[in-house]
Amino acid sequence: MLAFHIVESLAQLYPEPSGLLGSFATDIFAILEAYFPIHFTHPNSGDIHIQRDDLSRALMSAFSSTPLFEPFVIPLLLEKLSSSLHSAKIDSLKYLRECSSKYGAERISKYAKAIWSSLKDTLYTYLGEPDFSFTQAPAGGIGFPKSDIAIEAMSLLQQLIVQNSSLLVSLIIDDQDVNMIFNTIASYDVYDAIPEQEKKKLHAIGRILYITAKTSITSCNAVFQSLFSQMMDNSGFSVSNIDSSLNVDSIPSQKVKLGFLYLCIELLSGCNELIVSEVPALQYNSKSETCCVILHSFSAPLFNAFGSVLAVRADRCPLGPDIYIGVKGLQILAMFQIDIFPIPISIFEKILGKFMSIIMEGLNRTVLWEAALKALFHIGSFVQKFHDSEKAMSYRRLVVEKMVELLSLDDVTLPFSLKVEALSDIGMTGMKYMLTILQGLGGAVFANLSEVCRNVRSSEIAIQLLECYSCKLLPWIHENGGSEEFVVQFVSDIWSQAGNYVDLRAPFEKGRLYAIMKVMKISVGSCSVESQNIILQKAYSIISSHTNFQFNEVGRSPLTPEKYDISPRDEGMLSLFASVTIAVSPKTHIPNIRGVLRLFIIALLKGVVPVAQALGSMINKFISKANDAENFNDLTLEEALDVIFSTKIWVSSTDVLQGCNGTNNGSEMVLTDLCLGIANDRLLQTNAICGLSWIGKGLLLRGHEKIKDITMIFIECLISGTKSALPLTKDSLENTEEQKWDPLIMKCSADAFHVLVSDSDDCLNRKFHAIIRPLYKQRFFSSIMPIFQQLITKSLSSFSRSFLYRAYAHIISDTPQIVIVSEAKKLIPVLLNCLSMLTDDIQDKDILYGLLLVLSGILTEKNGQEAVTENAHIIINCLIKLVDYPHKTLVRETAVQCLVALSVLPHVRIYPMRTQVLRAISKCLDDRKRAVRLEAVKCQQAWASTASTSLRF
Repeated sequence: MLAFHIVESLAQLYPEPSGLLGSFATDIFAILEAYFPIHFTHPNSGDIHIQRDDLSRALMSAFSSTPLFEPFVIPLLLEKLSSSLHSAKIDSLKYLRECSSKYGAERISKYAKAIWSSLKDTLYTYLGEPDFSFTQAPAGGIGFPKSDIAIEAMSLLQQLIVQNSSLLVSLIIDDQDVNMIFNTIASYDVYDAIPEQEKKKLHAIGRILYITAKTSITSCNAVFQSLFSQMMDNSGFSVSNIDSSLNVDSIPSQKVKLGFLYLCIELLSGCNELIVSEVPALQYNSKSETCCVILHSFSAPLFNAFGSVLAVRADRCPLGPDIYIGVKGLQILAMFQIDIFPIPISIFEKILGKFMSIIMEGLNRTVLWEAALKALFHIGSFVQKFHDSEKAMSYRRLVVEKMVELLSLDDVTLPFSLKVEALSDIGMTGMKYMLTILQGLGGAVFANLSEVCRNVRSSEIAIQLLECYSCKLLPWIHENGGSEEFVVQFVSDIWSQAGNYVDLRAPFEKGRLYAIMKVMKISVGSCSVESQNIILQKAYSIISSHTNFQFNEVGRSPLTPEKYDISPRDEGMLSLFASVTIAVSPKTHIPNIRGVLRLFIIALLKGVVPVAQALGSMINKFISKANDAENFNDLTLEEALDVIFSTKIWVSSTDVLQGCNGTNNGSEMVLTDLCLGIANDRLLQTNAICGLSWIGKGLLLRGHEKIKDITMIFIECLISGTKSALPLTKDSLENTEEQKWDPLIMKCSADAFHVLVSDSDDCLNRKFHAIIRPLYKQRFFSSIMPIFQQLITKSLSSFSRSFLYRAYAHIISDTPQIVIVSEAKKLIPVLLNCLSMLTDDIQDKDILYGLLLVLSGILTEKNGQEAVTENAHIIINCLIKLVDYPHKTLVRETAVQCLVALSVLPHVRIYPMRTQVLRAISKCLDDRKRAVRLEAVKCQQAWASTASTSLRF
């Protein structure tokens, strides 16, 4: 590297041909030449950190340091460009670009023809196939797979055109291959009919024309003047023979030559990029530029040509590449720079009309429909930048407003799901368009909600619109810094509408209610604290005045849930109110907080799950006394917990268990008493356990000590009726022999651990401002696992043990993998017992799959290998039973994958099991699911390699 820098310095000190460097140029270059291309594989040593790229840049600087090396450098680089070595080609192209810039146009001009020929051949070979897909296609132009060699070749071509435009353009225009391609593609109407070799040349020529058009106004004018008219004439669409008013559907399809239209797209996209990049230089004289004049005169023929490709008739449906060419061509025409637009407004509106006609026809969501929607999205995203322009106003009138009108049209040709998809995509082109879309969507939502009792279809439409709003439009508004004004208004309108509904079912049928709740939560969660306060106050006023609940009665003690017969309407209203409280920030003020807590306790005991989730969210966000932060509510965390756990609840029942204070007409008890079944009311107990699990989750996330007491209540419910050697509370198990097992209560208690540890999308997450302490799952796992392992070991009842296993499975399935792997030795035996216990009931299939994922993680981690090796036999036996599990494909697939992972264990451990494994896997080769069969083949190959060649199976 030092020698390369010395040569560069010599070139600066002695630039003259008669100087010292000039006298020894041949000898010096002979030394330099031996290093090209750089081949450097030595590792770094000491304090010297030199990479191959550093050496290559230094050598390139030496090569380009003086024109005295030109007679030696350029021939060498052209020679190396034909090398089969990838790095040699890359470096040759880079060096040629650098040297042509330093040596100057005059010296390089004598090599121009040779360089052009090499570049053309390089692009033929390395350009690759264009991506005729709209999923990841660039907004303008055609996308190609990334190729370093092709990129460097195009960069060099652009550099040469900048340096000597007239010479390079003349070489391109007069090139024999270019003219041969023109003659070849003139014979083919359909793109796919062009031979593969000719396609490669077509793509290369297209890229060359694209580079030429986008490099300078001079080269763009020259290529348009020389080739564009010829391409249009050959494609059958010239200014002279096409009437601009002609309907594109009436043009015979055989006149379209797709190869020429492909080249037109490359030219148009190059010209468009040039105009965008040079707007200040072109905006005053653009109309006089040759390329713009030609484009303006050919705008109608271009529209007719591209539009005719998209014509769908009974006897003709365009193919994928043809659709891409037609749609992309119209899209590029519509996206020329607004200020110097060479395309008339009438053609722009015809393009929008063509795409909208495709959208409204539906066409069963064909490639053409999706391509048209994508094109409208790109056009809208472009014109919204010029919102006061004539084109932007045309887009609003012909696209945005038409999309809104589609919502109210009962059009059988376009499925409503496609209407919603088109509506959301068009809305996301810009904030002003989005507001128009939102206003139309809001009107359609409320109109359909008001009709749900009379029209079943209205319910389906409302749900689709609400899903679109919550999943697509609202996140987009939030990400793009949109105003909260519409969001607050929309949510307030929902509350106003909800208060006006008289019918007990409308609009609170389960599917509709879930959709409205989702909108409510996401809307409130994305708002500021000030907006949340407005929404919460509105919701509270509706709940207070439009339900059967009176907060002055709810405030009396004890609570009497039996007094309240919650109607479907009231349940829906409570669920909506719960959705608001779930999503608010800790700084948001909740009015009449004591009354709300007591109302939620009543609703919780009636089985309203969203209310339980809301209680957990509120508890999670209350400010603790120990915290000096400002409290925005009237209660601290400790006071709120006292309300929940100390409020007396009146249970009227003659079946209340003995030992409670009260008469035979009923008793007063607290929430935890109900969880433990003292009320002897099965439904009340399950509802209480479910509610307590969400309250516990809120405490667990913030790391509160109260979670220990809640956890012990669940465990006590799990072991009630069994002979356990681990007493949990004083006298808690004195009469267990007299109690009857209740599998529903035990299952509910086990599933409470899933609520505690799993991540929830419905509540208690960062999206809804939950307070989440780092590593809370790890701490909970460390504290609870010893208790469960002792309970399982000492449990004398297989029935109770099965529910302990269920709870255990929930905990380890939702605990971070790194924690599980570190405790693998202790966990694997119990984990395998869990797998065995959960195979019988189809309802346990998801838990079973979660456990298999945990086992898979242990098998693939190095830290778990020792524990796996020690238990290899029992693990394999357990997995063999699961490879034909009938209720879930993912269980079978994962079990087979686990067997593959076990095949790399020490030979002595797994060899005795090979026969059983191969026998079990042979059945999986005929599995009804392809994914399982593929994994079975891999497993058979892995295990067969451990068997002797004489083994038959």
